[in-house]
Amino acid sequence: MKNRIQELRKSRKIRQEDLAEAVGVTRQTIISLENGKYNASLQLAHKLARYFSCTIEDIFIFEEEES
Repeated sequence: MKNRIQELRKSRKIRQEDLAEAVGVTRQTIISLENGKYNASLQLAHKLARYFSCTIEDIFIFEEEES
């Protein structure tokens, strides 16, 4: 799933380490999220949305798969 975490983080001049600490994960998790190698749990998605003062939909780009 694509996301705007890196874009939001950089626009606010926040380090990966600081974001990770704020939402209770490791820096490696933030790196994996930004690179699209890991999908956030619903709980983490809520924490990120609260941190950035936006909605989950503003951060994560949901693309429906064709069946």
